[in-house]
Amino acid sequence: MTGLVDAAPHHDCEVLVVGSGAGGATTAALLAEAGIDVLVIEEGPWIEQGSVVPFSLEQMDRQYRSGGLTVALGRPSIAYTEGRCAGGGTEINSGLYRRPVEATLERWRRTHGVVDFSDEEFYAACDEIEAALSVGRVPGRHSPAGDRLRRGAAALGWQHEEIPRWMTYPTSTDAVAGRRESMTRTFLPRAFAAGARMLCEHRVDRLIHDGDRAFRAELTRPDGTPATVDFRDVILCAGAIQTPALLQRSGHRGLVGRSLAVHPTVKLAARFDDDVNVPDHVPVHQVNEFAPDLSFGGSASHPGLVALALTDHWDLMRGAVTDWRRMAVYYAAITSEGRGRVTALPGLRDPVVTYRLTRRDRALLGKGLARLALVMLEAGAEAVFPSFRGAPVVRTRSDLADLTGRFAAGTASVMTVHLCSTVPMGSDRSRAAADSHGRIHDTANVYVNDASLLPDAPGVNPQGSVMAVAMRNARRFVEERA
Repeated sequence: MTGLVDAAPHHDCEVLVVGSGAGGATTAALLAEAGIDVLVIEEGPWIEQGSVVPFSLEQMDRQYRSGGLTVALGRPSIAYTEGRCAGGGTEINSGLYRRPVEATLERWRRTHGVVDFSDEEFYAACDEIEAALSVGRVPGRHSPAGDRLRRGAAALGWQHEEIPRWMTYPTSTDAVAGRRESMTRTFLPRAFAAGARMLCEHRVDRLIHDGDRAFRAELTRPDGTPATVDFRDVILCAGAIQTPALLQRSGHRGLVGRSLAVHPTVKLAARFDDDVNVPDHVPVHQVNEFAPDLSFGGSASHPGLVALALTDHWDLMRGAVTDWRRMAVYYAAITSEGRGRVTALPGLRDPVVTYRLTRRDRALLGKGLARLALVMLEAGAEAVFPSFRGAPVVRTRSDLADLTGRFAAGTASVMTVHLCSTVPMGSDRSRAAADSHGRIHDTANVYVNDASLLPDAPGVNPQGSVMAVAMRNARRFVEERA
């Protein structure tokens, strides 16, 4: 791939961008197109899209941090996933795209004092992103699992919709034929075409400062030897876990890493009377009858993930996994009131992540799982297998009361793929770790431009918000450096 450079003991650039996901790739492209000398550092490898099977164990091993085995400690603990590859999370997620509503933007202005943040400018950035990523709806047939969810919601009279994706359909109009327009296919090639360079499989260990200015990054190369990068400005786009951890390792504390926000989810597996499973596809329909507090959708249903959804009551449910072709996994996601922390500790390579659900969060997860089970029954499921220890098999509406009575958040397999808000932006220094355009308070040239900046969880897939904020901030950066 043109733009990738070889490992060397030292590099120089005008702007160092750490991370190549939704925030980093967008930032690198816009800065390089403005004539700025950009070097992108990515901890993971460059893996061509299509060279691994989506949602497979091989993909988890090669493109996820720690093989996907990462967890926020708490009661219950919450499993989460981070992309660790060129393109970051855009290479491994389902490609679903949602704009945040105007009420979310107004809340961020009000609660954190985000200034120069107009709806018009934000949604204009969304328009540009949607064109660049070919965001749209499926032009042909939907997957069977997604269609089942739609049918169940329609039978109950609940609001539901198809969520757009950043996909193109080069071989067929069917949903399963979509090709993800991730960062390695869109903004990273744009950055390279404009002269940006990129180092893969290099870890940024810390930033070195002289007063309020950072001037050097200390790296570890693929062979374990050290390297350095000297820069004029640095923009951290390593995600809501690694960005605050790097800042803390570099001496920044205060509010950094103290306000992690996520969308916790609980899951179930539903078995139907015909084949519904498409292992490398995620359904595009969601049920939003109870939004923004609660939403339902389809999850990846690779056979291994079906088995994982059944493990909380394996003695009762292990026989069901042989029917994986007739099964699909679905989730109930909540907008959480709880918060978590990211803490980098000396001697540990990765930070310690904690999260605390509130009483309301715990109750809402239980309600969400029961309502999701009801949707599945209305969709024609012959058996529903909720993912919590001691869960009953749900076959009729009368079983839902048993499900509700047995559910406890502490026994559930809670997870999330949406992480944000660990370096929130805004002018209110009592709540924001960075200013309204991503510069860390009391620094001259240290910026953040990824999901860490979002003041709270937006209640929808955050990638659209991340990219729009990154585009806004990158353009402001260029204006200020002109």
